[in-house]
Amino acid sequence: MALSVREYRARIKSTESMKKITRAMELIAASRIIKAQQRAQSAAPYARELTRAVSAVATFSNVDHALTVEPEDPKKAAILIVTSDRGLAGAYSSNVLKEAERLVEKLKEEGKEVDIYVSGRKGEAYFKFRQRPVVQSWTGFSDQPTYDVASDIGSTLISAFLNETGGEPEEGTAPGVDEVHVVYTRFRSMLAQEPVALRMLPLEVVEGEEKPTEAELLPLYEFEPSPSEVLDSLLPRYVQSRIFFALLQAAASELAARQKAMKSATDNADELIKKYKRIANQARQAGITQEISEIVGGVNALADAQAGSE
Repeated sequence: MALSVREYRARIKSTESMKKITRAMELIAASRIIKAQQRAQSAAPYARELTRAVSAVATFSNVDHALTVEPEDPKKAAILIVTSDRGLAGAYSSNVLKEAERLVEKLKEEGKEVDIYVSGRKGEAYFKFRQRPVVQSWTGFSDQPTYDVASDIGSTLISAFLNETGGEPEEGTAPGVDEVHVVYTRFRSMLAQEPVALRMLPLEVVEGEEKPTEAELLPLYEFEPSPSEVLDSLLPRYVQSRIFFALLQAAASELAARQKAMKSATDNADELIKKYKRIANQARQAGITQEISEIVGGVNALADAQAGSE
């Protein structure tokens, strides 16, 4: 029985060590999520004003741009899936991948081929394990994305969309697609994060949910040198800003999910420690009782032997 007590004490010690790790990760995630929320909020005004500018150009120019033209018979689509680089974030990455799988099935039912682009090591490992091809992946920045990364992703997806789909892609370019979708996790609050799927290209200018007031009506622009050249400059930036905003939302969601998961792990470790201590105490008491019983039994046996010899 003493061996069992030692075993439980070892389990208590290892669980306490695990609790320290999960508690530290919870505090780190809590400290980083504030900065992630601030970054997402600070990027919103730029995205909003850029959306207004693009809306004005698209409304008053009457120019058909390559990024806004709907293909007559789309046959191929690309999906950018934003996951995390590290685990211990609960169901964060798995929820995004489930949403992406639903989108893949929907596109295939529409008769479209699907090219996969992945952000984050979890998504990369998911498709590698299932031996499914990934056109390109980006890793190492999921909790702290930068605009340079978003620009690189946006340029890759734009080049894939603008590439001719009728034949083999040119050397060094991404295979051509007719649509581009992005699947990421939208940050609602510390307790609520939801995976969403959005079509990125052909471009649909996203307006705010609220209707603009008279003071917020689109201004009249004069285009210099021409509306088409303005769109050539604005639309790629618009796509990149939307991708950057999605990465920032995903980063805040990842940290919130990790904080929640680590808090649950810490609470579970507390419960395990209490359970092991209770069982260890019961085992120790049972051992003491057994030892006392053996001593009393030995004393009684010795007394009976002495009485018999007399």
